[in-house]
Amino acid sequence: MTAGARGYASDKTGLPPGSLVHVGNVLVEETKISVIDYSKDSVTETLISSVDELLPYRDSDNVTWVIVEGLSNVGVVEKIGAMFGIHQLVLEDILNTHQRPKFEEYEDYLYIVIKGMMAGGNQGGDFAVSYEQISLLLLKNVVFAFKEKQDDLFTPVLQRIRTSKGRFRSMGSDFLTYSILDAIIDQNFILIDALDEAITVLEDQLLTGEPSNATLNSIQKLKREIVGVRRYVSPIRELINEMLRSESPLIDEKTHIYLRDVSDHAIRVIESIELHRDIISGLLDIYISSVSNKMNEVMKVLTVFASIFIPMTFLTGIYGMNFEYMPELKLHWTYPALWGVFLTIPTVLLIFFKRKKWL
Repeated sequence: MTAGARGYASDKTGLPPGSLVHVGNVLVEETKISVIDYSKDSVTETLISSVDELLPYRDSDNVTWVIVEGLSNVGVVEKIGAMFGIHQLVLEDILNTHQRPKFEEYEDYLYIVIKGMMAGGNQGGDFAVSYEQISLLLLKNVVFAFKEKQDDLFTPVLQRIRTSKGRFRSMGSDFLTYSILDAIIDQNFILIDALDEAITVLEDQLLTGEPSNATLNSIQKLKREIVGVRRYVSPIRELINEMLRSESPLIDEKTHIYLRDVSDHAIRVIESIELHRDIISGLLDIYISSVSNKMNEVMKVLTVFASIFIPMTFLTGIYGMNFEYMPELKLHWTYPALWGVFLTIPTVLLIFFKRKKWL
């Protein structure tokens, strides 16, 4: 498949396991490969144009971080897999961008897939989330990060590598993997802040304004977004726990304390998402109550008018009958007296409704 093509799950129908087909939207047309090679005393950043340029890093004693941005070029992923001995099924999962977060352990490497999520707004101004699948391969001295697009998600990690005086750069590839996971998960806190703002706007519309169909649509969209976020956030805790339980020599015992810290962050994110899901359900209940109250106000006004006009309609119906012997019709003051009754009835009823606090 060439760069810029779009892959669908249906494209893999009938193909044998391990067939390399990009599945998902093409977020960038060209694949960019960045290499950050560092040791305790030095850092080198390189932008390469060919996978063959990775060969010198395969057996290097330095820690090498390879960032592949853009997955539409299947040939790049295939060559990396062949050069570093990655199983074909793992390469297939890297190219299929509909994976759930998971951790897989192999003899010479570890495979991690996780979703990067960033808050954004669509054209209508509603809260929206952009998703990006990030696959990590942890080898002895090499870490691969396969991303769907180019963004600033890894900037904090890069800054730590550049400014570290030895502590970060003296750690192994497992610590680099932890730092990448920490940056991805901490990005979710920014997402939660944006979610708080969206919920606050909806609450103001419900409590101080007039809720409309647009408000209901915004609540429903927000609810769907939270369901999507929860789908990719919930498995993260188990992913980290599997890494902690792993007996692979690629994860040093010293890194466990950092992984537990990431696990705590993941739990906080999960709890926040659950809380916001309950808040959204409450907003929906408030909207339904607001609509019901508005309807009740309308019905109350109609009921008051009906209560006023029913007795007047009754009297009008009586005197609208064509009977010849109705003695009061011959009286001089009958017509003004009847109007007096018509004016008295609504006045008395309105005073009564006011005292009962029905108005």
